[in-house]
Amino acid sequence: MNKVWLKNIVFVIALIAASAVLYQLAARFPAQADVTQNALNSLDKGSVDVLNQMDGEIKITVYVVEQEAKFGDVRKLIREFVALYQRYKSDISLTLVDPVKEPDAVRNSGIKGNGEMVVEYGGRREHITTLNEQTLTSALLRLAHNKDQMLMYLSGHGERKLDGTANHDLGEFGQRLQQNGYRIAPLNLTIAQDVPDNISLLVITQPQTNLFKGETDKLLRFIARGGNVLWLLDAEPLRGLEPVAEKLGLALSPGIVIDPAAREMNAPADWTLGTGYAPHAITSDFDLITVFPFARALGMEDNRDWQRHILVEGAMNGWVSTSKKPRFDKNRDIPGPFTLALAQQRTVTEKEQRVVVVGSGSFLANAYSGNGGNLALGVNMVNWLGNEERLITLAPQSAKDGTLTYSTNQLTVLSVTLLVVIPLLLIFIGVGLWWRRR
Repeated sequence: MNKVWLKNIVFVIALIAASAVLYQLAARFPAQADVTQNALNSLDKGSVDVLNQMDGEIKITVYVVEQEAKFGDVRKLIREFVALYQRYKSDISLTLVDPVKEPDAVRNSGIKGNGEMVVEYGGRREHITTLNEQTLTSALLRLAHNKDQMLMYLSGHGERKLDGTANHDLGEFGQRLQQNGYRIAPLNLTIAQDVPDNISLLVITQPQTNLFKGETDKLLRFIARGGNVLWLLDAEPLRGLEPVAEKLGLALSPGIVIDPAAREMNAPADWTLGTGYAPHAITSDFDLITVFPFARALGMEDNRDWQRHILVEGAMNGWVSTSKKPRFDKNRDIPGPFTLALAQQRTVTEKEQRVVVVGSGSFLANAYSGNGGNLALGVNMVNWLGNEERLITLAPQSAKDGTLTYSTNQLTVLSVTLLVVIPLLLIFIGVGLWWRRR
């Protein structure tokens, strides 16, 4: 009897010791896994990247009542949501203020309504009225910018507008840039004396009428001074931008790139799929398919002033056609592959100048920017041009569809199996076991 008691005591002591060791290990090395299909309990990789780039404390203050008739305990939902961010960055503080009980705090903070969130970082603050991952991460990304970034786009000759809503405009792209902390403004060189030196970069798109020589000269002076440029080219006449192409060492042939791979994916014949990305800061860890409608192949002349890096290649089995024929004409067409986007840089007066040229103005147009990773790649280009490589992140991945769709026959089979076959099988097994025991 004594031996049995001794064994039991030793077992209990060992169990307590093992539990204590496991507790210490769990406290020091916490680990968890999100096994939900849509990763509902985790942040997107882009949000995690933003948090990893932010050194120092982030203060979040939410002005919300304790109970709401529609949502109940809203504060619990807010704590759970912010806890997702605190899991990846421990120095995020959350303060909940009741606007009814503390009206003075509301007046001092400039809050306009119940449920508004104030995010503070590095001496700056952002106000959020809609609480979700996209809005909070966008606010953090704006706060992460360590300098005021001004981006201007050429206007006055029918160019695409970064704040336009037409299909050919770049409004969605411009909105994404504004969410990330960039200020955008048009630049009409017939009015402005010159391209301002204090802007981060200039966006040039396809003019519909010819630029005056004085406008072209202003662009050339801006490039000569080391200004950064994002040029979205179309397969059309350059209309006064020929000297700019020469200055950048571009060799541009007429015609549109035809990509058979796009037709195999039931895409229009005049689309080109970007599937090959050379190593570069812009395309780091980028593996999304991009779409370049009505693309123009980019050639490069020998120019030792610029260091060039091909960003996107496409149409491996395609060709450049001037007649838009569905078949390759070896006597007239140029076989692929082709460069669809390239980056080049050089040093001007001890400053690094950066230029990105894309052979498709429609690449970031409202009608096409939602295809594949177009917007994400465009934002990466701007971040690199603005010397903000640390802000280059992937766009949030779309949630997987969790809906199951069954035909009438499949539903019938499933219902019979669950309601008839399985219960009968269990009855037969039970009867068999009972019979054997008898």
